[in-house]
Amino acid sequence: GNPNRKRVHIPFCDVDDFCQQWQAQQPKSLPRVSGQRRRQPGLSESEIMTIVIHFHQSGYRDFKDYYTKHVQVHLGSEFPQLVSYNRFVTLMQRVVLLFWAYAQARCGACTGISFVDSTALHVCTNRRIQRHKVFAGLAARGQCSLGWFYGFKLHLVINECGEVLAFTLTPGNVDDRKPVPKLVKALFGKLFGDKGYLSQSLFQTLLEQGLQLITGIKANMKNRLMLMSDKLLLRKRYIIETINDQLKNQSQIEHSRHRSPINFVVNVLAGLIAYMWQPKKPAIHWSTHEVKAIALVR
Repeated sequence: GNPNRKRVHIPFCDVDDFCQQWQAQQPKSLPRVSGQRRRQPGLSESEIMTIVIHFHQSGYRDFKDYYTKHVQVHLGSEFPQLVSYNRFVTLMQRVVLLFWAYAQARCGACTGISFVDSTALHVCTNRRIQRHKVFAGLAARGQCSLGWFYGFKLHLVINECGEVLAFTLTPGNVDDRKPVPKLVKALFGKLFGDKGYLSQSLFQTLLEQGLQLITGIKANMKNRLMLMSDKLLLRKRYIIETINDQLKNQSQIEHSRHRSPINFVVNVLAGLIAYMWQPKKPAIHWSTHEVKAIALVR
């Protein structure tokens, strides 16, 4: 009778299968030192991951409210070994590597048309930068279209179906173009970005990898010839901007209440995974034949 039961079990089976495969591939742990106490968590790794992912699907704005008012109240039958909120926050740090590996495994396949963009992740307001200590030495001041911020950048690459192909996190002061070659090393076809990715050296580097970078031009530059299909696809960049907006406002990947860098990474990865499980994504509804035809035209 619990209306959330089906929603919880949708990612759990897949997460649990992945965790079992992951553990089977890992080397056996070292023998325990005599007298050493090794506390076993009441929840498995897959249960911890499922709860955190479900938070990003639930619509709750605060994880503590979600855990104490929803999980502990309504999901006790699904997770019979629930622990206290403080204990759960500690356990989240144990699964950060699993979250990263699972997010990589859930990435989509390249179709020949890709979009790249970055979005700022604030970790505090600008007035608190001097007093902020949690991300000291990790976060940095950066600039985006909305002004200066202190935090990180999430770099995303998606296909025309709205599926995430690649992602990475960098400090806020890293140039958007710097992580692109590694992000797109497995892609082919055409990559569309905004004017911030305009670079002759980056264009040449990607072309050698079999990927054509297509961007707009700045106001002080001479116009250049461009295929009409490429111009139309440049106008479709709103898709990746819509995804960034959903990640922030629906999946809650950005907030200023973090008390641990590891939990910050867990929060971002879980938000990405929650989006990957989203049944309907922003997309260009073209046939496979049309996508292949556009991707092959130079």
